[in-house]
Order: sequence, then C-alpha cells, then structure tokens
Amino acid sequence: MWLKNQRQGKEAMFLCSSIPTKKICSFISATNIPFSSSPNPPFLLRFRTSHRENLRYLKSLGIIKPGNKTYKSPSAESLSHILSIVNLLNSQGFSEADISRIALVCDQVFSPEFSPAHVESVFEFFKFDLAATPEETRGLILRCPQILESNVPFCLRPTLIYLKELDIGNLNLSTTLNAHLLNTRVDKLEEKIRFLQGIGFSYEESAKFCARFPAIFGYSIEHNLWPKYVYLVEEMRRDIQELKMFPQYFAFSLRNRIVPRHLHLKERNVTMPLKRMLLWSDQRFYAKWK
Repeated sequence: MWLKNQRQGKEAMFLCSSIPTKKICSFISATNIPFSSSPNPPFLLRFRTSHRENLRYLKSLGIIKPGNKTYKSPSAESLSHILSIVNLLNSQGFSEADISRIALVCDQVFSPEFSPAHVESVFEFFKFDLAATPEETRGLILRCPQILESNVPFCLRPTLIYLKELDIGNLNLSTTLNAHLLNTRVDKLEEKIRFLQGIGFSYEESAKFCARFPAIFGYSIEHNLWPKYVYLVEEMRRDIQELKMFPQYFAFSLRNRIVPRHLHLKERNVTMPLKRMLLWSDQRFYAKWK
C-alpha cells in the first residue's frame, strides 16, 4: 500500500512543477496505464508533411483533442513546436504508445509554452546526475510522466542530493517508488523527517528509518501516519521502539489490517511483535489464532 490512505482517487499528489511552486505529483497517477516494455522502432519525422497530416497525426497520439469544448485548431507554428517535443521523445527511445501515455497524464509538456530545452535538461539530469541508462530513464518517466515538467535546478537535483544524504540508493532503477521520490520537493521530504522527530526519533534515527522505508515519503501525515501512530501507542500500548525495528508498520491499512488483528489478539489475550502480527497472510493468521 503505497498511497492508499493519502488520497481517494486524486488526494495524494507529489509533483514538482517546472517552476518552484507547491504542486504535488501523485504517486499513483499514471501507474494504472499500461505501457510497452520496450520502445518501438523510430517513427518518421513529420515536419515536411502537410498541416492537415500533422494535425491528424497528433490527434492519433492524443496530444491534440478536438473534442474539447475550448478546442481551437492550432497554427502551423504550434504544430511544429509540438512535433519537436514528440521527436525529441522519440529520439530518447519512446514509442508512439509511450508518447500517447505521456500526453494523457501531462499534456502540458506539449503546450506552446513548454520549451524543448526544458525536456532536454531533464534527460541530461537522468544521464549525468542520476547515471541512469536510457532504458532506466524511459521507465522512470513512464512511471511518473510529470517528471518531464519538473525544474532540474529547483527540484530534481536538490531532491536527488537530499535522498543520497539519507543514504537512499539505487534511485536509477525504474520503479514507481523511485520515479515519484525523484519528483518530490525537498520540503515535502523534510516533513516526514520532522514527523518522526516529533514522535520521539532523533534525526539520525529518522534518517535511518526513511532509508529503510522510503515509501513513507508518499504517505499523508494527517490521514495516514499520525492515526496509525496514535493507535499504536494509545490503543495497542506499544512503544515506538517497535517502529524502529519494523518501519513497515505504516504500510498496512489501519482499518483493514492493524485494527482487526489487534482486536482479534486482544480478545484471546495474545501478544506478539508487530512484524509477526502484520506480515502473516489472513489465512495463516486467523487459522493460527482461532
């Protein structure tokens, strides 16, 4: 459960915009849209085709949406600008299906105000700062397309430095967690460190906790972390030392996993470590403690 309690559909967002604003990009916004496992062969550049053909082509990719009530047929200059972005993505190994996926999730990348140079800076960040391979880069972007809108000096680079300071490694691997971590502003990361310090952890313990369980950066303090902490110490009468040993406690549903199992054991006067209590499957757990 990466962000189940963070938002119901659209609440949980972690986004670094192309300028230093406080937008948050959703950790799950694009993960349910399938994408191809490898890029298709390069498709032809279309700058020399007619305006009508270019328009038809960009409609087929879902970049231009004529069904919109505010739709206005773009000029030849606008089409050329969009095609420059499309071909830049294709040159980096993205297939037409990949580009359609990106357009569905964050069409701002193809707007006239968005510079191809900005997209190029993101690819340079992946190559030189993150040391990601082209395939890893493609995988990370497809798992969080909003990262293409992120500002490298204000968001991506400071975030990478901060995550490395926390000893979180292998960020180049193309996982959904890594993609959204990289696209999270440092101030949002620091909120989780402050939360852990607020419940009794030292800074060093908080940093170690996050390194062991980086998924914590995707959870809401108000709707996820705090209620689970309160239930742990007030209802379960457990010490935060158990959290230090088992940080994955925060990954389990309070309503569907933690509370039912705690009450089930309490009725039977049984105590056990959090790890054993939560990791067992329902079948094994309830068969053991009938």
